[in-house]
Amino acid sequence: MIEMENKTDLTIDEEILYKILDFLSVSKDIEMIVVDTAQMQEINKLHRNIDKPTDVLSFPYENMPLSPLGSIVLCADIIIQKALEFNHSNQDETTLLFTHALLHLLGYDHEVDNGEMRAKEKEIIEHFNLPKSLIVRSEQ
Repeated sequence: MIEMENKTDLTIDEEILYKILDFLSVSKDIEMIVVDTAQMQEINKLHRNIDKPTDVLSFPYENMPLSPLGSIVLCADIIIQKALEFNHSNQDETTLLFTHALLHLLGYDHEVDNGEMRAKEKEIIEHFNLPKSLIVRSEQ
């Protein structure tokens, strides 16, 4: 289950997000919070000591029975900006960022692995016919 807290006007259709959870056999709950740029900058500074906004953050929880998998924080303003930049919908951008963050919650880490996270992202993007822009951005 996705526990959504949307603090913005961004409209999100959760149906595809649930399909991705099913595709990856995720049975734990996910907390998803959608914030504006100022809130994202504050969260990024507090938790990563980086004083600027970012598109998405993930916070895995300790793996305990009945505990949620973790939290995903999305920045609505950056979603809208990137969707325009890459010429796809806000929903597509939200789905791409959700997928990226979800893989981090599942233990993938593109900064230290040997391409496993990129391969899994590509598999999901192709399976759900999503825009390829996330992979392109990440490889630049």
